[in-house]
Amino acid sequence: MATSITLPLWVVLFVGLLALWAVLDRLLMPSVRWFVRRGTNRIIDEFNTRLQIGIQPFQRTKRQVLIDRLMYDPKVQAAADAYAQAHEVPHDVVMTTVRRYAQEIVPAFNAYIYFRLGYWLSRKVAQILYRVRLGYADQAGLSAIAPNSTIVFVMNHRSNMDYILVAYLAADQTALSYAVGEWARIWPLQTLIRAMGAYFVRRNSRDDLYRRVLERYVSMATTGGVPQAFYPEGGLSRDGALQKPKLGLLDYMLRSFDPDDGRDIVFIPVGINYDRTLEDRTLLLSTSPQEQKPQGTGHALGTTLRFFFHHLRLMAQNQWYRFGYACVIFGTPLSLQTYIKQYAIDFRTLSGEDRFTQVEALGQELMRAVGHVVPVLPVSLVATVFVHHLSPLSALELKARVYTLIQLLETKGAHVYIPRRDQDYAITVGLRALTLRHLVDEQEGLYRARAEELLLLHYYANAISHLLPEPLPISGSQSYSCHKQ
Repeated sequence: MATSITLPLWVVLFVGLLALWAVLDRLLMPSVRWFVRRGTNRIIDEFNTRLQIGIQPFQRTKRQVLIDRLMYDPKVQAAADAYAQAHEVPHDVVMTTVRRYAQEIVPAFNAYIYFRLGYWLSRKVAQILYRVRLGYADQAGLSAIAPNSTIVFVMNHRSNMDYILVAYLAADQTALSYAVGEWARIWPLQTLIRAMGAYFVRRNSRDDLYRRVLERYVSMATTGGVPQAFYPEGGLSRDGALQKPKLGLLDYMLRSFDPDDGRDIVFIPVGINYDRTLEDRTLLLSTSPQEQKPQGTGHALGTTLRFFFHHLRLMAQNQWYRFGYACVIFGTPLSLQTYIKQYAIDFRTLSGEDRFTQVEALGQELMRAVGHVVPVLPVSLVATVFVHHLSPLSALELKARVYTLIQLLETKGAHVYIPRRDQDYAITVGLRALTLRHLVDEQEGLYRARAEELLLLHYYANAISHLLPEPLPISGSQSYSCHKQ
């Protein structure tokens, strides 16, 4: 006599889900993974035929493989052993921490996301907000770079838009890997950033174990030929002027560099400037203690939303202008092999004060090269005149002083971007940007800088201050000086 077994509904559903998952895992998922991998490989092959610097094997390596390589790197293992002994903790516990650091740092580069989604998004955002211009590029120097070199773009840091702008303009040359601060480690932004090939950095970490893991990743990526971009200043310029270089990432790139292994490291100085920096007022808070107030995430979000809806309202009223020009210049490459031969040094053999001195010397040279190619834009020109002459100026007087300033900059080899090759138009654009933001007032045909906005005007003048002598020949009887932080 047959017997029947009755099962609860939830058990039947659970068993059914397990069976469905088994079917998906064994039959469908391999096909899906093959299809996705096939599409990704097709994209990589397509772009490798177009790019001057192709996608490197290191970038195509599975993320988990890179994490394992980093964890079991001999120098990371030695650092883990030293940490375990110093803190009297089991080695396995230390390795758990190392794994967490490695998972935090190592990116998950996806060519499809970088070139299809990332490029499209960066181009749209950049062109909506700015009139984007490539001011100059040393094509002869760039073309002479050896094909197997590791390219490192060295840039000044004025805005978080820098990441988007340079990735957009360099997309026909290579796929860049950035060092991104902890501010971006929020879901889902961090997933997108990792897929774009960027790696996260705890900029002010004093944890020796973390710093060794980061050092080894940077060294692995550099040795693997991954094109990189980094900001020697370490963070955004708070007062608009170039800052002293921080040498951490540069030092990591140099420590294991072998000038005889056939792969050079080539530094390309990149200068960036904007007629308007989106974060300008927020950045200036740190330079003016009397204006600092306790701020949290809610305040930052509120400020962002107010900014967004204000400009949305201007668009609806047909009164919105783009934020002026954003310009990028790619300067003359600097070969590390050539530099080492010129100064007869080997960074692998240096330690202590000697090492710091040599790394600092290279950092200073790179910053000078970056400073030389920072483009001069209309707002910086007009702002420079106003902060050096506080008396009212007629339009004719303003133009005469800007003309003098342009001539001075050009004699010093600066890259002055004149839109439409029309100096009158450039001055008009710069002046309009300042009057629309109420940084400069116009009354009866005379223009005067607002006293309460001098700090912001000096922020834009500081962008090109390193290209100018002091005192300036355009200065009047009154001038305003802002202490550079």
